[in-house]
Amino acid sequence: MPKNLKELRQARADKAKRGVAATTEFNTLNAKDDRTTEEEAKIGALGGELDTLEAEVIQLDKDIVAEEASARRSGLFSSAAPAATLIPASSTARTEEADPALTGGFKSMADFAGAVVQTTLGHHDVRLGATTSTYNQNAGASGEGYLVPPEFSKQVWDIAFEDTDLLGMVAPEPTMSNAVFKPKDETTPWGAVGVQAVWRSEGAQMTATKVNVTGEMMTLHELYAFCAASSEVLADGPMLQDRLTRQAGNAIKWQASDAIMWGNGVGKPTGFMTAPCLITQTKESGQAAATVVLANLSKMASRVLRTGGSPIWIINADVMPQLVGLTLGNVPAYLPNNQPIVGSPWGGYLLGYPVLWTEHAQTLGTVGDIVCANMSGYYAATKGGGVDFATSIHLYFDQNLTAFRWTFRVAGQPYLSAAVSPAHGSTTKSHFVALQAR
Repeated sequence: MPKNLKELRQARADKAKRGVAATTEFNTLNAKDDRTTEEEAKIGALGGELDTLEAEVIQLDKDIVAEEASARRSGLFSSAAPAATLIPASSTARTEEADPALTGGFKSMADFAGAVVQTTLGHHDVRLGATTSTYNQNAGASGEGYLVPPEFSKQVWDIAFEDTDLLGMVAPEPTMSNAVFKPKDETTPWGAVGVQAVWRSEGAQMTATKVNVTGEMMTLHELYAFCAASSEVLADGPMLQDRLTRQAGNAIKWQASDAIMWGNGVGKPTGFMTAPCLITQTKESGQAAATVVLANLSKMASRVLRTGGSPIWIINADVMPQLVGLTLGNVPAYLPNNQPIVGSPWGGYLLGYPVLWTEHAQTLGTVGDIVCANMSGYYAATKGGGVDFATSIHLYFDQNLTAFRWTFRVAGQPYLSAAVSPAHGSTTKSHFVALQAR
């Protein structure tokens, strides 16, 4: 039998998982009217297995309760009584999550935060490890923090990389290093360099071409969210989940996405709006200030490189009144979604391409208020370990606050170092085209 609490919880989870599978199989066979001899025998075997599993789970539950009681008693008698109790000792009650290896045995992030507070005040929670210096403790300067279980870090990661913002749309590559080598191939199929396809006559010798690849090292930049929560917030699990997990994820997503569009490359990614490959489409002669006309849109769309992906429009909502009413003959240029798809980032279609309404874009009349972009032209990388999420009570102990910190690393910049020439004509093209200020 398992000896420590972590092993007990894992054993119970494994038994429960097998029990669910066996019950499903038993019920499926039992519902059949024309069972074979083999199926009848299987039903009997499954019934016996379920009886055994039930007894084992009941015993494991008893062992877990006993081990938790022993751990609490040990912590109580080995430490001085705490000055105040912020979270009741019942916060250490067992959980029945599907994978204790990911949650550390905690029901929620609020449950984890409460255990940290209790442990710091003298009521050690064994789910944090056998002692306060084991696996969950953060290896910081003072070692006073605790790394949050992977499942709760992943919740922030999932929010940050939702495909409703630019960070999720560029699909960053994971890396275990703090720097990555980004290969660059700026050749085009119609250009004079790089891999070429050549017609030849029968028997004529082939002429070799080669990949024209250069590259550069990119440093991953650290992005963090750091905040403190009062004991009242810690005691309210749903509030903690919303105000910390979701808001931290949204804050990280916002800053990273904003850097993908506007970053200056100093301590953050290089945004496509600050990159040399950006094309700024000239406004129309005599065009009124703070307007968008159909000629602007058609010229922008005509200059976007479509290789590797499909263009989208990135637009500030201030521009919407300019688009409503624009027509191509009798057909509207902008078609809003009358019944938006739940979870979709797109707010309609403009000249056939989806529209992303976003506050990352500038206000009407400013460069960046409307951009036609092919996001496959942007390279990004993130640290493969995901979000590093830690918590500590020591930093603000005298204020009765608990500190939470999320950090992760990201790098990014457009693939092209400059706009490229087309196969025919002289008007340059790029993955990113903005409209001139007006």
